[in-house]
Amino acid sequence: MRARTGFVIGGVPPVGHAEALTTLIDADLLAFDEIWAAAGTPNAVFRLLPAELVAITGGLVADVRREE
Repeated sequence: MRARTGFVIGGVPPVGHAEALTTLIDADLLAFDEIWAAAGTPNAVFRLLPAELVAITGGLVADVRREE
C-alpha cells in the first residue's frame, strides 16, 4: 500500500497518492451530510462533503455493499 500511495495503512487519504489510482466511492456515502477521511497519518482526519470527495478524487461512485 505505501509504495503505491505514499502513505501507511490507516492514514491513506483520498488524494495526493504517489501514483494515479482508480478510486471507488461507496454510493452509500452520498447519503451523509458530511464525512471524515484519513489525512495522511493514522491520527489525522479531515471533514468534507460527499460531493467534495467525488470532485477531488475523480472517483467512480459505485454500489460496493455486499448483500447477505
